Amino acid sequence: MFSKRKLNQAYKITGKLRIIFILPIITGLLLVLLSLGIFIVNTNAGYVVFIFTSIYIIINIFLVIYLRQSMLHELVEFSSNYSQVQRQLLYDFSVPYCLLDDSGKVLWMNKQMQDITGKKKDFCKNIYTIFPELTVDTFPQEGVVQVKLQYNDRDYTIELQRFVVNNIVFGNLSHSEGENNSFIALYVFDNTDLNMYIQKIKDERFVVGLVYIDNYEEALESVDDVRRSLFIGLVDKRVNKYFSSGAAIVRKMEKDKYFVVFRYKHLEKLIADKFSLLEDIKNVKIGEEKKITLSIGIGTGASDYAKNYDVAKAAMDLALGRGGDQAVVKDGDKITYFGGKSQQMEKNTRVKVRVKAHALRQILETTDNVLIMGHKIADIDSFGSAMGIYVICRKLEKTAHIVINEVTTSVKPFMDRFVNKSDYPEDLFITREDAVEYVNSSTVVIVVDANRPVLTECPDLLGSCKTIVVFDHHRQSADSIKGAVLSYVDPYASSASEMITEMIQYVEDDVKIKAYEADALYAGINIDTDGFHNKSGPRTFEAAAFLRRHGADVTRVRKMLRNDMAEYIAVARAVSRATVYNDAFAITVFNGTGLPSPTIGGAKAANQLLDISGIKASFVITCYNDINYVSARSIDEVNVQLVMEKLGGGGHMTIAGAQLRNCTVDQAVQAIKDTLDRMIEEGDI
Repeated sequence: MFSKRKLNQAYKITGKLRIIFILPIITGLLLVLLSLGIFIVNTNAGYVVFIFTSIYIIINIFLVIYLRQSMLHELVEFSSNYSQVQRQLLYDFSVPYCLLDDSGKVLWMNKQMQDITGKKKDFCKNIYTIFPELTVDTFPQEGVVQVKLQYNDRDYTIELQRFVVNNIVFGNLSHSEGENNSFIALYVFDNTDLNMYIQKIKDERFVVGLVYIDNYEEALESVDDVRRSLFIGLVDKRVNKYFSSGAAIVRKMEKDKYFVVFRYKHLEKLIADKFSLLEDIKNVKIGEEKKITLSIGIGTGASDYAKNYDVAKAAMDLALGRGGDQAVVKDGDKITYFGGKSQQMEKNTRVKVRVKAHALRQILETTDNVLIMGHKIADIDSFGSAMGIYVICRKLEKTAHIVINEVTTSVKPFMDRFVNKSDYPEDLFITREDAVEYVNSSTVVIVVDANRPVLTECPDLLGSCKTIVVFDHHRQSADSIKGAVLSYVDPYASSASEMITEMIQYVEDDVKIKAYEADALYAGINIDTDGFHNKSGPRTFEAAAFLRRHGADVTRVRKMLRNDMAEYIAVARAVSRATVYNDAFAITVFNGTGLPSPTIGGAKAANQLLDISGIKASFVITCYNDINYVSARSIDEVNVQLVMEKLGGGGHMTIAGAQLRNCTVDQAVQAIKDTLDRMIEEGDI
């Protein structure tokens, strides 16, 4: 217990308590002044007031001198008792709580903390001996930090808060001003039951699934009539058996379409299984018929069942847009892909092309102003398909302009044949900056050879124009162009030039294509198929034959596609420096310094690396404008599009690419190796 003298020395009166002691003195002074004023007016009255003031001052002096220490003593006693009550309440607090020093040593813990940790009251070791996840690095410098962890099969959220105090006495611990009085308050919240109920609610959510057979008609063509019903029965059995394990409802909507409803708990099993139905269904064979493939669209995360069905349809559209033979799970805004390892089978039908061509004609009839653009750093396929759209617009007597900024070495020889020619307007080719001036309320923007806004020549046009049309042959991704009134994305096509060539034949009768225009379209097909070696189906050769009939010259195209000596040497050096990773993947760096179009050279190096025996896929990194461009190529053993998607890119199964920013070339090479290792480990390659 403090003596009165020590009490007086240890505590100074401050704040509102100080005002209580000073206020009587101030009042006494005011009364003295009042007495003097009354003396001047009336002497007798002044004596009376003076006597009253004297008595008041004497009483206050007595209180200040003789009762001050007693009053302080009573205040300290009250504060001490109040502190003891607070401490007991904190000790019995229902939330586990403990106090740590800067190093993490436990200074004090309440009863609940002792109960959940099994430690005694005098435990004074470091907190990481109880919770290994809590180290000094996790302690907050200011504010509050939360750490989620498991302890004794329970889920906890640890809340850490730093606070600073001065002149504190806590049990046997004392700190005074000038010392480091920083402490960590640790609260423990048990979330086990909450997490259990959240997971239970999540598991009980309904999931809508759509299952489509990609090549139903083509597969049945190879089966004779007698065994056809058996073949269909086997497919139905596989689909029903796969989903029935999760108490799902499976209904066949059409001959090649299934509708599935099940709970989210079963979806987690399907995801862990990576939708093995995609591979199992390929084993259904009756004789020598073709393998069948499935596309699966799963929708969940919406507010009601009807919206989940809409999400499932969006997932299915994405699966089909990526070439089929895969499952797409759309959980709210999160999209996950499975499968897609096999080569897409071309559908040799012109019905879809004719429908799209008719729709394009109807759109163009409502406008007189068309802006055409491909992807950034345009290649000859992007340029050729843009010229094909220009041919259609010219036939329909519509004004069209092609947006192109950077003219690559592969495009320049073809573009020069249209610049400053009397047959073509001077503003046929415009830049990104000029394109904005050509926009009006009825402008139609047609995007070719790209379906992602960020890859187009001028993404701003997509936001300023109401009518958008997309023609592309790359697999769709989650960030594809939204709001297009007409979207024709056909991953079965070899190139955008092939798609537009088909469109030309149906959009209008007797469309005249000039020889140089046919050359551009033919060159686009030739480049994207690597000289008709990749993805060259019946439609590809039919399109090439159509262009040949309209004046496309193979020799003339070949001459314009030749490399100059500097680019040829750079490609040869890149190929010679290639390293083989895991005995299957060729990786090299293309040095395009001094070349007008380095990325084109990188793509050519990637193609040449595939001619080496044993190489399943090639990856070439080209650093250009502080961006690492990755060109990925394969023949048929590896789906490089899946590899590039892991790096934020995309493309086709055999031709893909990505752009890696904010990293060095060595880091880009390592990122490719790490991605390949991870995909091999997970069975994606």
